[in-house]
Amino acid sequence: MSNVQTISETAVNSDVAWRSINAIRFLSIDAVEKANSGHPGAPMGLAPTAYALWQHALKHAPGTPDWADRDRVVLSAGHASMLLYSMLHLTGYDLPLDEIQDFRQWESETPGHPEYGLTAGVEATTGPLGQGLGNAVGFALAEKILANTFNRPGHEIVNHRTYAICSDGDMMEGVASEAASLAGTLQLGKLIVIYDDNQISIEGDTDKSFREDVSARFAAYGFHIIDPVDGNDLAGIVNALKAAEAEPDKPKLVTVRSVIGYGSPNLAGTGAVHGKAMGGDEVALTRTQLGWDYEPFEIPDDVYDHMRSGVQSGQALSDEWHAKFEDYKSEYPDLAERFLVDLLGMLPENWDDGLNRLVGSHDSPIATRAISGEALHAITPALPRLIGGSADLAESNNTEVDGRGSFSPELLDGRNLHFGVREHGMGAISNGMALHGGVIPYAATFLIFSDYLRPAIRVGALSHAPCVWIFTHDSIGLGEDGPTHQPISQLMGLRMIPNLTVIRPADADETFEAWRIAIENRQGPTALILTRQNLPQLSALGAQSFARGYVQRGAYVIADSSTEPEVIIIGTGSETQL
Repeated sequence: MSNVQTISETAVNSDVAWRSINAIRFLSIDAVEKANSGHPGAPMGLAPTAYALWQHALKHAPGTPDWADRDRVVLSAGHASMLLYSMLHLTGYDLPLDEIQDFRQWESETPGHPEYGLTAGVEATTGPLGQGLGNAVGFALAEKILANTFNRPGHEIVNHRTYAICSDGDMMEGVASEAASLAGTLQLGKLIVIYDDNQISIEGDTDKSFREDVSARFAAYGFHIIDPVDGNDLAGIVNALKAAEAEPDKPKLVTVRSVIGYGSPNLAGTGAVHGKAMGGDEVALTRTQLGWDYEPFEIPDDVYDHMRSGVQSGQALSDEWHAKFEDYKSEYPDLAERFLVDLLGMLPENWDDGLNRLVGSHDSPIATRAISGEALHAITPALPRLIGGSADLAESNNTEVDGRGSFSPELLDGRNLHFGVREHGMGAISNGMALHGGVIPYAATFLIFSDYLRPAIRVGALSHAPCVWIFTHDSIGLGEDGPTHQPISQLMGLRMIPNLTVIRPADADETFEAWRIAIENRQGPTALILTRQNLPQLSALGAQSFARGYVQRGAYVIADSSTEPEVIIIGTGSETQL
């Protein structure tokens, strides 16, 4: 930190600062007590870190929470949701106190784990550990892509950071390793991972199961490592965040050694305070221990005034950005229009002309994965924000677009992503890109390996994240690869996921139409189920001629009966020809 201008202890350690930190703690404690359910321990330990982040580092505007160039915070440790809700309430977001009091209640804006689209200021649905870190990598990746695409000399309209707040449990999950490894490889310098190293899990001390050197591990990934800081050293935390901001080229790891349940005389530092209400007696003792002489959910006015002092400055930053964007729009009107179209998830006029030209172009049998590749090549010129790739199976999945280059620190214009053999990480990262906005992510692997990213597919569907999942090598046509590669239960498993649109096209024209549906579906993810083996065209089988819009119906008649049918045969994908 020697090259970073540091802040002194006297500059941050005011009485109102520490009472604000205790307000974060007791909002969390009181909400969990009232619900008789939740996780008070992590918010109690992380309160100084959250205060330092929101008050001294974060670029945000509570009055305009969707401001395009805001910093993003992803609470990967989603069980600590009351930490996030407390910060959003105290700093002036549209989250009133009665919603805090309704924590974990039906139809409240404060569910047990954060849900995207439900609560102002929540950037991602989190809870299953590790996935939030993957989402954060996706946010940072989207920022890097958009900055390279739209920024011009003197007009830096995309310049924001992504912060991921992670627990010991997050760091144990494989998806965190997958995502962090790729973040280091891609040198995502706007990503800052805050690791709450409280050394406690539900079963007790993490020594029982987790003894690795996380800093050394992340250094090996290519992260810049900030020296660990005590979780109650407010100035130290602020300076650690400043040091992280000062390193431009690598993702950063900031380790905070907190005490879970800090302030609780009998439960601090134990697993007992992780995932349940503390009980009235212990809460009373904690109030005495921390000198908090207020009733449940009571917040002093000067704490509100202090915590919301950033509302005006944040709004000024937002207003300044919008003024700069007007200048940008005057100088680069076409780019500015495209930026707004992309960010709002709109599609340019006639984006599907390439698809329209392909419909009806095939008479002979052909694999739907090959047709998918044709569709991807056809729509890419009209959709420059379409970016994605495969978990090291691009040649088999037909997902690499010719002439678009491979995205890397050396080629930021590249639009082919190489996720490596990291299916779960690929899924979580793609969700983050979709939630950030401005890009349309697609990701591919074999259908059998959809199981490896199923948790991310499910959470992305809960979030209505508009990703396109491409799953090839469907059906019994994969027989010679043996049972390890034969998808038997995967299709039904995907169809069971709420908010996931699953399309299993039967021929070339259905595949073209499936891609149209996937791109136009901005309300959630779409899974395309594709074959390796060649399939005949339905028209060649004597079926009714294909017409645009049939696939979107979900089902349609290709061979009707002249009389009342005794049996209706339903088929999808490769089985339709039978």
